[in-house]
Amino acid sequence: MRMLTRRLLLPGLTALALAGTGCSSPGHSAAAGPGSAATPSATADGTQQLDVNAAPQGSAAPTPLARTRTGKGQPEKSSLKVASYDRASGRAVIATAPPAHTAKPSHSPTPGKPTEKPADKPVAVGDIIASAPAPGAPNGLLAKVTEVVGKNDRGTEVKTAATTLASVLKDDKADGKVPVDPASVSVVPLMKGVTFSYAKSQGVRFGPQGAKLPLGNLRLDVNAAVDTAKDAPVSAGASVSGFVQLAPQVEFSYDGSKDGGLGLSSAFLGMSGDWSSQWALKGRAAASTGAPKRIPFAKLHSAPVIQVGPVPVVVNLDLTCYVQVEADGHVTLDVQQDVKGDFRVGGSYAAGKGWAPVSTSAVHSTPVNASVTAAGTVKGALGAEASVGLYGAVGVTADFAPYLRGEVDAKANASSDGKASASASWAVYGGFDLSGRLDFQLSLFGTPVIEHHIPLGTLHREWSLAKGHAER
Repeated sequence: MRMLTRRLLLPGLTALALAGTGCSSPGHSAAAGPGSAATPSATADGTQQLDVNAAPQGSAAPTPLARTRTGKGQPEKSSLKVASYDRASGRAVIATAPPAHTAKPSHSPTPGKPTEKPADKPVAVGDIIASAPAPGAPNGLLAKVTEVVGKNDRGTEVKTAATTLASVLKDDKADGKVPVDPASVSVVPLMKGVTFSYAKSQGVRFGPQGAKLPLGNLRLDVNAAVDTAKDAPVSAGASVSGFVQLAPQVEFSYDGSKDGGLGLSSAFLGMSGDWSSQWALKGRAAASTGAPKRIPFAKLHSAPVIQVGPVPVVVNLDLTCYVQVEADGHVTLDVQQDVKGDFRVGGSYAAGKGWAPVSTSAVHSTPVNASVTAAGTVKGALGAEASVGLYGAVGVTADFAPYLRGEVDAKANASSDGKASASASWAVYGGFDLSGRLDFQLSLFGTPVIEHHIPLGTLHREWSLAKGHAER
C-alpha cells in the first residue's frame, strides 16, 4: 500500500469553552493581601469571622503557633514555638520563640531597651496547638497536648495526639483564597531538558522564561525524546516539546457555627487557577503495550502556610507534570496546539450531606498545525497530577490532561482491469480530561471519616480540529 501524506494547516478556530460542574461549594470572597491584619470580626450570631491570608514571610519572623487553651475558648496567637517534634512517639518540645528583629520603639520606657511582651503561659494538658513547619514537622503540626513530661534545656517536652481543625477553630467562620507564591515551589526535574521559571507578584522574576511570564505564574518547559517505533526511519524520531504554565491558589472555607453546637456546618478545601500549555508532538512513537505510557518529567512541591485568623494552616501541594503517549507505532505525527483555561478542584462538605466533589474547568483551544503520515492512531497528552491536603495528609487528588489525537484510515483497491486506487480519511482532535478523587483524610476538618475514596467524576470533552478525505 502506497504511503499517503497530508499536510494540514488548520484555520483559526472559534474559541471552544468546555465547562463541567460538580457539587457547588460555599461562596468564596477574595482574600486580603499578605500584609492585611488577621483581625477576627464578630458575626450576627456571635461567632468570629476569621480572615484568610498568606502567612507573613521573612527569616526574622518566629515560627508561628496558635493554640486553644485546655480545649476551651477561641484560638489565640502564641509566642511559643515547636522546637522539635518526633512523629513516631508524638513527643514535641515547646519553647519560647525568639523575638523578631524590629526597630527600637520610639517610646521605650528605658532608653536603648525595647519594650518586652509578657511571657506566654506554659503549655498545658488539653491545649490544642497548630504550628507552621518546624523541626521534625515539615508539614506543620496540628495536635492536642495529652501530657506535660517536663522541662529540659530546649523547652517543655510534651506528649501529643492527633486532632482536627474543628478542635482549634471551634465555631468560627473563615473563607478565602490565597495565591501560592511561585518562589516557594521546589522543583525536581525527572529528565533532561526541563527548565523552571516564575514571576512573583512583587515583580521578582526567575529563570530563562521569567521575563515573559504574567505575575504570579510558574512555568515548566520540556524538550524530551520519546521512544520511537523500531521500524521508523531516523527522520521520524519522536519527541515532545513545549511548556506548562499555571498560577495556582488555595481555596479554604470553614463554618463551625452549626445550630446547637453539634459540629461543623460546612467546609471546602481545593485548588484553582489559570492554566496554559503550548506543546508539540512529533515523530513516530513506539507502539503502546497495555496502558498508555506516562512519562513524568518534573515534580513540584509547596507547603504554603495560610493564616486563618491567628491559626497557621499548612497546605501541602504536590504536582507531577507528565507526558503521556498512546500509539500503534505506525503513524508519524507532527502536531502542535495552544491550550488555555482555568480549573477548580476540591471537596465540599455540608452538614447532613457529607463530602461531595467539586470539579470545573473552561478550556480554549487555539489554531493548530499538523501533519499525519501512514495509517493508524496516536494520542499524546501534556498533563499534571495534583494533590492538595492539610498538614501533610492528602485530601484531594486531580489529574488535568489536555490532549491531541490523530488518526488516518487508509485503503487500497484493485480492479480486474488492472486499475488501482488508494484513499484515506484523516482526522485530528483536541481534547481534555479531568479526573480525581476525595480522600478519607479530609476528616482533618473534624467531619466523619470517608470510608471509601469518592471520585471527582471525569470531565471529558473532545472537539474536532480538522478532518478530510483524499484519493490517489
